[in-house]
Amino acid sequence: MDYLKLDKSKTEKTVFELNVLLADYHLYYQKLRNFHWNVVGENFFDLHNKFEEMYNDAKLKVDEIAERILTLRNQPLSNLSQYLEISNIKEADSDLEDRQMIDALLKDHGPLLEQMRKVLKIAEDGSDEGTVDMIGAYIRELEKTSWMLDAWRTKAGHPVAKTTS
Repeated sequence: MDYLKLDKSKTEKTVFELNVLLADYHLYYQKLRNFHWNVVGENFFDLHNKFEEMYNDAKLKVDEIAERILTLRNQPLSNLSQYLEISNIKEADSDLEDRQMIDALLKDHGPLLEQMRKVLKIAEDGSDEGTVDMIGAYIRELEKTSWMLDAWRTKAGHPVAKTTS
């Protein structure tokens, strides 16, 4: 760890939260695969392709998070039982309608963003700019995906939440 010039005790806190994020992304990835395989109806082509795009992105993030943990000279969690135990994300049924799938994904984006922000804060406290940079990009990307899914959902007849200024 000396070559990274990071405080080991602070890095251990970052690694713990990265492992939670890794678990979250594994469950999110599997949910996207589930929805990709099981979407039906008039929105099949759009959502089947979108879910594939999203699970490919999640798969890359799973690998990048695990490799970041390894870069920080720790071992990433790698068992499904461990993921299920610590993840903020829950599994989904396979028989949801397309709009329910989008709602479920948007619901998952909240805990994912919260966990990313937790990692970001702890990494900032530990002067871990590599993790800060990686997670900052993830936040920006997931916020954009959330906006896009919400726009699709609005098109599908769901009302747009109004904000007051």
